[in-house]
Amino acid sequence: MDPAELTGTVLRTVRSAAVGEFGAPVPARVVVERPRPGGSGDYATNAALQLAHAAGRDPLDVAALLRDRLAVQPGIAAVTVTGPGFLNITLLREGDPVEDALARGESFGHGDFLRGRSFRLVADEHPRALVLADSLRRLLLAAGASLGEQGDLVRVTGVAAPTGAGIGAGAGRGLGELPPDVLRWAFLRAPARQRPRLAPELLLRREANPLFRIQYAHSRTTALARAAAQLRIDTRVGTRADGPPAVPPAAPVRHTRSDGVLLAAIGELPAVVETAARRRAPDRLARHLDVLAGAFLGAEAAHPALPSGEEEPTAVHRARLRRAAAAGVALRNGLALLGIRAPRHL
Repeated sequence: MDPAELTGTVLRTVRSAAVGEFGAPVPARVVVERPRPGGSGDYATNAALQLAHAAGRDPLDVAALLRDRLAVQPGIAAVTVTGPGFLNITLLREGDPVEDALARGESFGHGDFLRGRSFRLVADEHPRALVLADSLRRLLLAAGASLGEQGDLVRVTGVAAPTGAGIGAGAGRGLGELPPDVLRWAFLRAPARQRPRLAPELLLRREANPLFRIQYAHSRTTALARAAAQLRIDTRVGTRADGPPAVPPAAPVRHTRSDGVLLAAIGELPAVVETAARRRAPDRLARHLDVLAGAFLGAEAAHPALPSGEEEPTAVHRARLRRAAAAGVALRNGLALLGIRAPRHL
């Protein structure tokens, strides 16, 4: 689906809702554009806000209705609502992101879009600059670029960050005493030109803390794999060395909306890595990992991958276990590009 086709799909959906649900004036046009900073997916639209204003309704209610109608349209993988009612749309891509992630393993998310380019990274001595430079090095190499003294100059500077005062008052820690993963996350999560926020919440072991949520989501994917092995649920697809298929081919499994959101988040990783490398913006990858972790945890809460009680494992369980494994690959690779651990136990 190209942008013109997507715009037409959004406009038809909005017009149908305007007439059938709200009795509101039919809009003449809608705007579909690339997501702005903080957004997600391939495209975004303010069509729900536009329709809500015309209908005198709550924008989030209108956005939820349009989300559900758009999510089932051909060519659309997932639709999420952000902010006051923006719709973020992810398009279906050729191929299967789960199979791609599982087949490529540690190289999933990497590409060759900067192959043939060489860069020279120069960072000042500010701690944040050194962290940014290290992550940019990882991203550029993952994008197929090379690093050397003769490459295009990329100068990395650190925006002045709070020292111990910002977090020490609440947690008794100074900047140098923060755990390495926490410090890197704080430095990388904020866009390069913004001051990173060093707050006691960074140390909380709760899902409300984005770094903990991401690391917890990864550890949960490994826990599911261990449990599946203990239950002798074979999630492999293909032919074993001794001949018979590891898992007999099954009819395609119907995806729920939460499954679709997770599939879209897994499939978006290569494009996010490309954008982060091209724009020298590790914060884009950090934000996407938060989205991916939320999508995985949401899908698992809505539809657990493991059978319950005496229930026999089905093709649906196997498919969800494979999706969980693919999410683990994507989370692990993304964290590696940020230089942050992906713990198996948490």
